[in-house]
Amino acid sequence: MNQDTVVNLASQAMSLSLKIAGPILLTALVVGLLVSIFQAVTQIQEQSLSLIPKIAGVAVVILVLGPWMLGQIVSYTTALYTAIPTMVGS
Repeated sequence: MNQDTVVNLASQAMSLSLKIAGPILLTALVVGLLVSIFQAVTQIQEQSLSLIPKIAGVAVVILVLGPWMLGQIVSYTTALYTAIPTMVGS
């Protein structure tokens, strides 16, 4: 296993993690922004008001996109395990 292989594997892993975490983080960002605007307009400064919608939004995204996320992780892991003999041999 040479340096190029390690860099390629790290790049693929980071790309996959960004692809999987992106929708969750984007949902939390949008919901948090909307709740912050709502709090600024109504002048309600309750901390739990921003937490509950974020949790609900992230839960919905995980329920909807969970099978796709799991499929991405399983296919990456399968490809990685399949490629182990070629990586060790080189």
